[in-house]
Amino acid sequence: MNSIKSLKNEISKSKLDAIFISSVPNIIYLTNYSHFSQHEREAYLLITQNKNYILTDGRYSEAVKNKVKDFELIEISSKNPLIKILKNLKTKHNIKKLGIEEDNLTISEHKSLTKHYDNTYHYSGIKLLRDIKNQNEIKQIEKACKLGDKTFKYILNKIKSGVTEKELAYEIEFFVKKQGADISFPPIVAFGRNSAIPHHKPTDEKLKKNSIVLLDFGTKVNNYCSDMTRTVFFGKATNKQKKMYQTVLEAQKRAIELLNTKYLILNTSKKSIKASEIDKVARDYIISKNYKTIPHSLGHGIGLEVHESPRLSPKSKDILKPGMVFTIEPGIYIPDFGGVRIEDVVLLEESHTRLLTISSKDSTIL
Repeated sequence: MNSIKSLKNEISKSKLDAIFISSVPNIIYLTNYSHFSQHEREAYLLITQNKNYILTDGRYSEAVKNKVKDFELIEISSKNPLIKILKNLKTKHNIKKLGIEEDNLTISEHKSLTKHYDNTYHYSGIKLLRDIKNQNEIKQIEKACKLGDKTFKYILNKIKSGVTEKELAYEIEFFVKKQGADISFPPIVAFGRNSAIPHHKPTDEKLKKNSIVLLDFGTKVNNYCSDMTRTVFFGKATNKQKKMYQTVLEAQKRAIELLNTKYLILNTSKKSIKASEIDKVARDYIISKNYKTIPHSLGHGIGLEVHESPRLSPKSKDILKPGMVFTIEPGIYIPDFGGVRIEDVVLLEESHTRLLTISSKDSTIL
């Protein structure tokens, strides 16, 4: 597997003897096996220069044997607990320097590891590998984005007087699952003043004429995610609503234009752009129109997780490079009135940028 080969190169560069992997997205990335729970500790990986181990319990043994290649399975049990396995592997491979996912482990897990491994180091190299998507990853994200566009077209026909936020959220989820995929996060459906809450949870609020409808949802295809937001008006939009919408649309347009401009003038071998610069142009434009600053980052990376690196925010240190896939999602939110957010997924290719979500942003009045 190319991901394992790349990781082992990173292990060598970091002068580590092994890496202990505990986060599910990274386990999926390295094994292509996605049936472990995101909410419970059901598996770990230990990777040395010469050997790959997957550590899990008897519930998964058969599936792992059949589906996970290039890894030796060691079964965790009451007689063979995790820490005993790790102690044995430490001795077997003479592991003196162990890389760990410090930001994923609990305090008790970290204490247990450091009790038996004298030298542990926080390792974020997999993040760097996952930031740059390969062609297969991009293909899966494209599929997820196409399904997202298809879902938006479907849900527009379900927006009617009296429908509730919960009903539309259910329709989104039902449609996606009927296509053989899954949602990448619980859909956000917000009517009227509820749209001023960026992460509003759908309620029994019924849709009335002349209301803002904010739809934020994503799909998951072959483990890879999409994410998009569209804001539409049910009935007649007021001048205040139209101004909000046009400001957000222009802010997004300016961010994408700056991304394209800076990207195209850079030397091909040195293509890299500060994520904070792209955030700034959208944020500054919204503020210049006398709105409050965007209360969230302009965008985030997307892949195995719906929110991952890079981050497009004022304080971000991330550099945007070819192969990265991320969102651009400016927004304006006015309490007790409403909000507007427009979100698209962008891919940086070697020679240009490309939008992976293509749903209309012009037909805003239903």
